[in-house]
Amino acid sequence: MSKKVCFLYKNPDYVVDGMRSALGLSVENNYAFGAVLCKMDKLDEHNMENLDWIRDMEGEVFSTLPENCETNGLTPITLEELGQKLREMDFIIPFGTK
Repeated sequence: MSKKVCFLYKNPDYVVDGMRSALGLSVENNYAFGAVLCKMDKLDEHNMENLDWIRDMEGEVFSTLPENCETNGLTPITLEELGQKLREMDFIIPFGTK
């Protein structure tokens, strides 16, 4: 049975690694989402392809910061909307915390 999983990325050093983890879960027939809660660098072509692949697998990567959405094409989300989305998840994984 497929599960819904959301990764929370609060450290810019781990966003790309976290997206790869979300992609891996998507390939394993789960619904994987990510939420970027920090300012991140522009994604390179390879990582933009990973983002597209996550979307192809019915997942999404959101951001609470408008600059991430403009720079990398992430889907904007407010903290309130993110809270609602997290209630739908089977698992919530804080990724890359120190």
